Amino acid sequence: MPRLLTYNVHRCLGVDKRLDVARIAAVIAEHEPDIVCLQELDVRRARTGHVDQCAELAERLAMAFHFNPAIAVESEQYGDALLTPWPETLVKKGPLPTVRGIPGLEPRGAVWAAIEIGGARLNVVNTHLGLVPREQRLQAAALISRDWLGGPQGAGPTILCGDFNATSITRPYQTLVRKLDDAQRRLGLKPSLKTFPSSFPAIRIDHVFVSPQIRVTGAKVPASPLARVASDHLPLIVDFEIEQDAAA
Repeated sequence: MPRLLTYNVHRCLGVDKRLDVARIAAVIAEHEPDIVCLQELDVRRARTGHVDQCAELAERLAMAFHFNPAIAVESEQYGDALLTPWPETLVKKGPLPTVRGIPGLEPRGAVWAAIEIGGARLNVVNTHLGLVPREQRLQAAALISRDWLGGPQGAGPTILCGDFNATSITRPYQTLVRKLDDAQRRLGLKPSLKTFPSSFPAIRIDHVFVSPQIRVTGAKVPASPLARVASDHLPLIVDFEIEQDAAA
């Protein structure tokens, strides 16, 4: 049964202010995911010792990866990645819309791969939305538009996940659930699984959304002592099956 893990790793900087890529890798590896979607990775940035965090995590996990730099300044990059040991093809990566005239907004993006798993082609999109509601609404609308999952390539079994910086009562969330189902809602989880902040998770802003061809079989948020310190978010894990008619 395939397993997806989505995780905002906070550039591998723990709540103890220690940079530790190996610690993040250990949190992930403990749960043996088939698909790993990571947000807030630094690649060759001075502030994190010029380490390519994406490549190092992929090597430690023995996975291939696709990285989308939301921010790129010369050789320094910052963004999101999708990792898997399964056969995969990059479908798209790139920026999401932003709002002009608001100082301090970071560029945001998404990365989309088609993964061959269980005899089926599975679309997986990993993203990290902005902090301003107006910006989030534009970004959510873009993700379900023809430019992304609303186009012909978005047909079939699909998972959209990441850090949406938005709870389930917000308009960006409501936009996304018009096209895809919230994996936690599919399971009827009460109370819901929360991921932020890692030391005392009280807010649900990390989500996994699935298409009708995905059967969600389980979900959990690891809260081990290691996970609570490795990043300011906890990982969200979803187990699933691809319906047989979709794999045919």
